[in-house]
Amino acid sequence: MAQAIQLIAGLGNPGSKYEQTRHNAGFWFVDAVARQYGATFHAESKYKSDTARCSIGGSDCRLQKPMDFMNCSGQPVAALAGFYRIPRHAILVAHDDLDLPPGTVRLKKDGGHGGHNGLRDLIPQLGGKDFLRLRIGIGHPGHRDAVVGYVLKPPSSADRALIDAAIDRAVQLVPDIIAGNIEHAMKVLHTQDADS
Repeated sequence: MAQAIQLIAGLGNPGSKYEQTRHNAGFWFVDAVARQYGATFHAESKYKSDTARCSIGGSDCRLQKPMDFMNCSGQPVAALAGFYRIPRHAILVAHDDLDLPPGTVRLKKDGGHGGHNGLRDLIPQLGGKDFLRLRIGIGHPGHRDAVVGYVLKPPSSADRALIDAAIDRAVQLVPDIIAGNIEHAMKVLHTQDADS
């Protein structure tokens, strides 16, 4: 029996200053899922998060946007998962990824943090790395010294259109992901990238 996903956590930075920046691609994804399934986010101070709840393919799913800065994302996600007794392997974490070009989205099981500060904090807070990730490509500025400024700026309108299109493709596969049909979702997403 495939493991169903019970929590989708999008990573980003809180506040209007960061809303349109590349580092908030994880927030953009959970916002798109909420729109698709008619869910509304509410502030929940005990998890230091905005959370929503929806039914996807008959399964109950929680959506989360930690309202702490990216490098402190782990504690809010661990708090919510702990309260609802959601195991790591039933969590999908959506985040921006420098190693993928805009317009590319990848599903990944397990793995390290790859230098991503949100994942770097999340792994020890959750007590392991065996959670599912949705990697949303934002491209790379070309030099590691330029990364911080790059992720904290909005993408160009052309790149934003590519990122939004990739997020839309991923949202269409959320019912499969929630149901635990991860291999199928991976195959479809990764084939679409090759075709586009």
